[in-house]
Amino acid sequence: MQYWLFKSEPDVWSWEMQKAKGEAGEEWTGVRNYQARNNMRAMQIGDLGFFYHSNIGLEVVGIVEVCALSAPDSTSEDPRWDCVHIKAVRDMPKSVTLKDVKANPLLADMALVTSMRLSVQPVKRDEWEEVCRMGGLVPAP
Repeated sequence: MQYWLFKSEPDVWSWEMQKAKGEAGEEWTGVRNYQARNNMRAMQIGDLGFFYHSNIGLEVVGIVEVCALSAPDSTSEDPRWDCVHIKAVRDMPKSVTLKDVKANPLLADMALVTSMRLSVQPVKRDEWEEVCRMGGLVPAP
């Protein structure tokens, strides 16, 4: 299993909107960055990810699961752009802010700190476990 982080502006697509999609999940559309697209192409069904509110909030608010493999993005006619489908798994009991992540020396190399603009990022297992711990999920799912 691999771990990821998905960034979304909550005034465009919020955690509450993601949860409302239920088991069917939602296509993670609109990504127009090659590295983020390649990250989605590397995902497998069952991989887990953090749902991160960017711009407003700057915090991890939930956990999602990849429920459909990378396929053409339905919002683009350009065949270069793919996306996965994700579904909400659970709320973070306590949101984990970017400020808290940056203050934690165990997360100094996390992509959220070093590649802040990347909208779909890999998360290492130890980073996953630490952010889950910070958010009140012990043991990490």
